[in-house]
Amino acid sequence: MAPAEKRTISLPPDQARYMDELVATGGYASASEVVRAGLRALRERDAAVERWLREEVAPVQDAMQADPGRAMDADAVGAALRAHHAARLKTRRDA
Repeated sequence: MAPAEKRTISLPPDQARYMDELVATGGYASASEVVRAGLRALRERDAAVERWLREEVAPVQDAMQADPGRAMDADAVGAALRAHHAARLKTRRDA
């Protein structure tokens, strides 16, 4: 493992209490472990967002630029979402 670099951080009281609780209940051995876990979670979230943008959003944007006629206006999107939601609610009630 690479040598650790020391940092000084400031936390609001509620976050400091939460960190102390995590250590006190044995979930983590130290405040440093809590911070490392939080940074790993942020890195994973950022990577997931980047993957989503690259794999799902960018291809749709490219397709829309290639064929703008396939776009729906906001009213049509809203109507489609309301219809989808109503159908899901009905399915749950009927189940």
